[in-house]
Amino acid sequence: MAQTMSKTRVPVTGTAISSRKRQWFFVDFYSTAVGKKYVMAISGIAMMGFVLFHMIGNLKIYLGATDLNHYAEFLRTLLYPLAPKGAVLWILRGGLIVMLIAHLHSAWSLTVLNRQARPVKYQSRRDYEVANFASRTMRWSGMIVLSFLIWHLLDLTFGVTNTVGTDGVFVKAEVYENVVRSFQRWPVAVFYIFANLMLGTHLYHGAWSIFQSLGWNNPRFNAWRRSFATAFATIIVVGNVSFPIAVLAGIVTT
Repeated sequence: MAQTMSKTRVPVTGTAISSRKRQWFFVDFYSTAVGKKYVMAISGIAMMGFVLFHMIGNLKIYLGATDLNHYAEFLRTLLYPLAPKGAVLWILRGGLIVMLIAHLHSAWSLTVLNRQARPVKYQSRRDYEVANFASRTMRWSGMIVLSFLIWHLLDLTFGVTNTVGTDGVFVKAEVYENVVRSFQRWPVAVFYIFANLMLGTHLYHGAWSIFQSLGWNNPRFNAWRRSFATAFATIIVVGNVSFPIAVLAGIVTT
């Protein structure tokens, strides 16, 4: 009888039963590895779109100072006078910053989860044989691209490292002149080229793995995914790297 009583014993107070507090759906979903992969994939898609359109817009440098400066002014006056000048552009920049933070945090938290799941590294070279260079250097290429982004903003957006414009000051409206003057400094041009090569490796693996992160992974489409990743990364790298090369070669000049 005593054994039967012990098996059917129930808590004598309500405090013995702990209930998990219900969280907001997004917070609960993001706490899982699947949720983090979705956030990293979606934020990656948003930034891929920005990189593509940013590169296409910068191609106007080959049309001359008037066209590139006019394009920059167009971005600053988006939806004006419906919205104040620069307001929409800063909203877009704010959205990109949110996407960047989400991308960085999801990547970092996934790394933590992976290390917790397997605290001991593989002892053989097998995973290096399976993984390609782009996938093995995602963290390094990401940090290099982030460093380049900070430098790029200081150089061509805020003018902190590019202050030899008209009357010895940085003039935001002189976008064409600022770009040419910046790339005429060969260390800046070399860093720009190197950073974009790293961006290409990052984009290649990111464009490839986005489909897997979103659950759109099928062996029948692997060739298509690889072709898309290769084409996208190549277009971005060739377009961006052409700018400093054209300036150093004297093709684009003030």
